[in-house]
Amino acid sequence: MKVLTALRDADRVLTQQAATRIPTTVGKVLSAVEEAAESTKLWCGAAVVMAAVGGSRGRAAAVVGVTAMSLAQLVSNGLGKQLTNRPRPPKQWFPHEEVEDRPDSSSFPSGHTAAAVAFTAAVASIWPAAGAVCALPAAMVALERVQSGAHYPSDVAAGAVIGLTGAELVRRAPRLVPHWRSRLAGHPGGRTVLTACGAVMGSGSK
Repeated sequence: MKVLTALRDADRVLTQQAATRIPTTVGKVLSAVEEAAESTKLWCGAAVVMAAVGGSRGRAAAVVGVTAMSLAQLVSNGLGKQLTNRPRPPKQWFPHEEVEDRPDSSSFPSGHTAAAVAFTAAVASIWPAAGAVCALPAAMVALERVQSGAHYPSDVAAGAVIGLTGAELVRRAPRLVPHWRSRLAGHPGGRTVLTACGAVMGSGSK
């Protein structure tokens, strides 16, 4: 219980500091970046640019980035928010009007942060320079979610963990798929699953 109390206290203090100590001009820049990242527009645009100018490495980075981002969003928005019902930070903590423009869904976890971190981390595993470029707007999105009153810092931290996990799973997927394919192939039921998957993939490619 003491740990939870300490976490709640830290959430409150850090949220109020972000709301009151970040200059208005900086807040406007953060809001602009977050708006660009809304509905993953920023990351999808970055993926298009990487695929267009980065050759085979750029295309690979774009694919793993979008895949990891989609997985992170599924976990954070499709699962995490459905299992929790954490209220957003109190509006009276925030002296700006941005707090009025926030969703009514659960505050935990931060889907924006999960998507940003997943995309950035996955891209960095293929193309480190591109990942470094994406890291700045990703960090700005995470900070904006607290500064604007949309999330507590712990929501953002949870979103970052989901994003990093999604990126790691996507990075490991090429090694995991052959492993499980061989495991399934050695079992009668597994062979049936593989046959069915192959049929589905074949019909979908027509």
